[in-house]
Amino acid sequence: MIKSQDARDRHDVCQHPRKARKEISNSKIEMAIRSKKFEEFVHEPMGDKPITAVSGINEELGAKLAANGFDKAYILLGQFLLLKKQCAAFQNWLKLSYGASSRQAEQCALCLLEWCYAFL
Repeated sequence: MIKSQDARDRHDVCQHPRKARKEISNSKIEMAIRSKKFEEFVHEPMGDKPITAVSGINEELGAKLAANGFDKAYILLGQFLLLKKQCAAFQNWLKLSYGASSRQAEQCALCLLEWCYAFL
């Protein structure tokens, strides 16, 4: 199956976010991914934020995660770190375990990855 250019660009952003940020800084992909919620999350310490503070996690997905113990953003970050900050593995886990859409999983992974770059 041949991936569309948008899909390849999104994949590159996840694999190399710092490099990709420079290369596609004005693209529609970055605009779609970098919502206000995303920017607010990655630019401040995580503290005790609820799971729904993470970009890509809406109330419905947040309730599914919380029902299984992932009620705080730092707990979800722990899972991301256990998966060695591998976006693809984390996205698959989120989609298969909790029914997240591809877009939700991608936004969440990128949000956590950017937060790690800023604070770890």
